Amino acid sequence: MNIKGMDFTSVPSARKPITCVQAGLRGKVLSIGDALRLEDFSGFECVLDSRGPWIAGIDFPFGQSRRLVTNLRWPTSWEAYVGQVSSLSRDAFVRLLEDYKENRAPGDREHFRVVDRLARSKSPQKLYGVPVAKMFFEGAKRLLASPVSVVPLRPTSDARIVVEAYPALVVRRFIDRRSYKNDSRAKQTAALTVARRAIVEGLGSDQLRRDYGFEMRFSAKQAEQWIADATGDLLDSVLCTVQAAWAWTQRNHAYGIPENADPLEGWIADPGLLPQAGDCAACDKGHHPQRMV
Repeated sequence: MNIKGMDFTSVPSARKPITCVQAGLRGKVLSIGDALRLEDFSGFECVLDSRGPWIAGIDFPFGQSRRLVTNLRWPTSWEAYVGQVSSLSRDAFVRLLEDYKENRAPGDREHFRVVDRLARSKSPQKLYGVPVAKMFFEGAKRLLASPVSVVPLRPTSDARIVVEAYPALVVRRFIDRRSYKNDSRAKQTAALTVARRAIVEGLGSDQLRRDYGFEMRFSAKQAEQWIADATGDLLDSVLCTVQAAWAWTQRNHAYGIPENADPLEGWIADPGLLPQAGDCAACDKGHHPQRMV
């Protein structure tokens, strides 16, 4: 299967492109190929329109929380509310989220999806720092306008499949929550380089095979390129291929997506989000979806 991994940005440019790594999964071997630099959204749209079959893992939140959708009285289907968001300008969308937060109590201003709580990822309403809300605004509407099957939000029979990725889940297996990247040149330290090297070593380890069910093949030159990229964009794209490839191995089991994943919110493709044996008590307390595929 052809695999793609994409590190997304809400403002692609020559300096900060959307990075797309291409790979191939044959049996239990994921081989990493070339990387593309998509310097504008037209490049991203061309990848989505490219001939299949393929599966891509893309690093941005595909949906918003059910709570936000309900409170804003948006339509109660992903296609419909993303269509409504698409009718807004970027500035109008930002104002909408800012106005929503203005009179709410602290701690109740930016909501999390179920999967964000499990993955310890940021709220898809977050506008600043890592502006994942702006990434949602720019990315989700382009997924909606494309022919791809968006799992689990708009699953179709199309041979081009997209799943939400979150590279941090792969990273934490090898360096826990240590930092490994920074866009600011002044903050690109030797310690971050050491962390990236540890991640790359982890990608060639038995742990990756145990957790994801396949091994990765890449050249020493590729590894050094991933380590040398202090922004982490190349490495994050590679990590997205890992999650996309794992989702493909789970294609007969809903791509590893819980049976009761919220169709308004979406899900991140990663085996670490599936409960282990003995987690039923946690499920009953609402910490996990109650039933997994």
